[in-house]
Amino acid sequence: MVAKEPNRAGEMTVFVRVVETGDFSGAARALGLSPSAVSKLVSRLEARLGTRLFRRSTRRLALTPEGEAFHARAQAILADIEAAEREAGGSRAPVGRIRVNSSASYITHILAPTLADFLARYPQISLDIVQSDALADLVADRTDVAIRAGPLEDSGLVARSLGATELIVAASPHWVERHGLPKTVENLADHDRLGFAYPRAEGAWLRPARQEPERVRVSDGEGIRQLALAGVAPARLAAFTIRADLAEGRLVRLLPDALPLATEAFHAVYIGRSETLPERVRVFLDHLGRHGVVT
Repeated sequence: MVAKEPNRAGEMTVFVRVVETGDFSGAARALGLSPSAVSKLVSRLEARLGTRLFRRSTRRLALTPEGEAFHARAQAILADIEAAEREAGGSRAPVGRIRVNSSASYITHILAPTLADFLARYPQISLDIVQSDALADLVADRTDVAIRAGPLEDSGLVARSLGATELIVAASPHWVERHGLPKTVENLADHDRLGFAYPRAEGAWLRPARQEPERVRVSDGEGIRQLALAGVAPARLAAFTIRADLAEGRLVRLLPDALPLATEAFHAVYIGRSETLPERVRVFLDHLGRHGVVT
């Protein structure tokens, strides 16, 4: 009797859906199966592969290193199957949901103005946008594309450059009225300033020998911008976030000739090779390359 061949694509689909939903019950609901059936299928897959794909606890599932590697390959293989079926059926329109992680500043000033055009062009694509300045774990957070500011660590992720922006020190006219316009870096250093509530790659921008924390720290750049506009204190912000504020007088640039030039790079990062990306992710990255570039 010939042994029955395993349904590898079906197993991969269930495994990927478990990763996406975070548990067997969520995957079961999405696939129309029972949780026990999903659990048995994953156990059978692990037995056939001879390795554990998940670390199981009473509260959550987490991928093992072998699971992370298999997840990346399974996603690529399923994307190839999806593309082959679309092409065979005469339809090349990208379809599916993309999970994007980005800062509030980038979403507000760069992504939002271009998003309506993207969604109109690709009506079968949906987006989940997670707004955070914190670094996303793309596997754990099931993120397709993360937009990151600053230098990239050697993480094995693939990156696409989205340009760079100048970092500008500015304050509101109300703050200048109360404290006067600083004439030197030392003058400015004597005042409170706004900063980020987590370590930044570009480091301190005033008094590097005295690393006292900023009096007010915020978890995202757009929050810092709002406090600077309110006259709380000066801040150093990405040029693309405050260009209109400077042009319309809501903010005043401080010491443009005294402070050293500083820039910050932006990248779209993702898992896997470009040639194996799902089409929905590929067209979103292309859109960012055309319209989501910072300067």
